[in-house]
Amino acid sequence: MDILSQVIIASLGVSFISLVGGLLLIWNKLSVKKFSTYLVAFAAGVMLTTAFIDLLPEALEYPVNENIYFYGLFGIIVFFLIERVVIWFHHHDKIRVKPTAYLVLLGDGLHNFFDGLAIAAAFIGNPGLGLVTTLAISAHEIPHEIADLSILIYSGMKTPKALFYNFVSALTALIGAVIGFYYLNKFEKMLPALLMFSAGVFIYIACTDLIPDLHQDFKKEKKWSTTITFILGVILTYFLITSLEH
Repeated sequence: MDILSQVIIASLGVSFISLVGGLLLIWNKLSVKKFSTYLVAFAAGVMLTTAFIDLLPEALEYPVNENIYFYGLFGIIVFFLIERVVIWFHHHDKIRVKPTAYLVLLGDGLHNFFDGLAIAAAFIGNPGLGLVTTLAISAHEIPHEIADLSILIYSGMKTPKALFYNFVSALTALIGAVIGFYYLNKFEKMLPALLMFSAGVFIYIACTDLIPDLHQDFKKEKKWSTTITFILGVILTYFLITSLEH
């Protein structure tokens, strides 16, 4: 099997991880509405930890001659404007899905694209390293994809539709892998800015959409349990990133 075929199979495998969350929900017959607040708290922890422990440090590993933090700020500004546009259409079209869902799909699509680039780079260097990289990415994607699916459902999407859109977003890993296989040298120069941009996006979604909702729920129901779930999302993601990053 040639390297390109291995890259495609590996990136598709990572993409199918996006269906794990839905299968778990269906298998356990969970009430999504009942547990949605806890899942959103978990998602906020996952997103913030991914941004600060994974994306930001990785962006800073590359030697650059510019203020790389600008791209993180730029990511926040861009997604602020996107959310404004989505809210405007939401108001006029009376769509019941919260804007957060579309932001998550865009942000996760960008993140999965980077995963695809990483898979391609690893397989080009060494097929064994490519396999280890794929396994590492898959392991830390499981809580991330469950978190994303939870946000989509919490935002008003029906479960089948949320599964479909989450899977489509995950397929950007395949796009990143194929592009990386052919044009990795060109993308390498852009990676620090793209990683910092993606970190800004995750921080924006967690801090402006998810955490404020948790505060509202806390005021209404006086529950500390979502705080524990938030911290669990942080700890689990931190453990997976730090233990599997090499």
